[in-house]
Amino acid sequence: MATWMLVEDEVDLYEMLLAMIQLMGKEGVAFSTGTDAIKWIDMVDHGMVHGELPELALIDIRMPGGVSGLEVSRHLRDSLFMSYTKIVLMTAYKMSAQEVKDAIQQSGADLLLYKPLPRLEQLKDILDSVIYQP
Repeated sequence: MATWMLVEDEVDLYEMLLAMIQLMGKEGVAFSTGTDAIKWIDMVDHGMVHGELPELALIDIRMPGGVSGLEVSRHLRDSLFMSYTKIVLMTAYKMSAQEVKDAIQQSGADLLLYKPLPRLEQLKDILDSVIYQP
């Protein structure tokens, strides 16, 4: 079973997205802070995590605690074992086209989605298209 990573600080959205991931037939590894996500990525890179690694990461851009979703994304891109992970950033804040371009370039993300997110089937189609793009 494929694994997806979730980094989201809003409790209700965290729980809903984790449930959606499971409904899509995926395993979920989830974090409510960017700091915890980066610690886990470091554990993966040091051989301390075993099992299937995420093929996709859903990451909120604005996170509490000083570590943004952009930093988590960059850490994934720099990871020894997870640089291949597809990254979808999420935000509830309206961004200009240039801000979106800058965020994607800075983080190495594959896509940015605005909250509220689309319904389950549409979201699944979007995420599948990111996973299977060359």
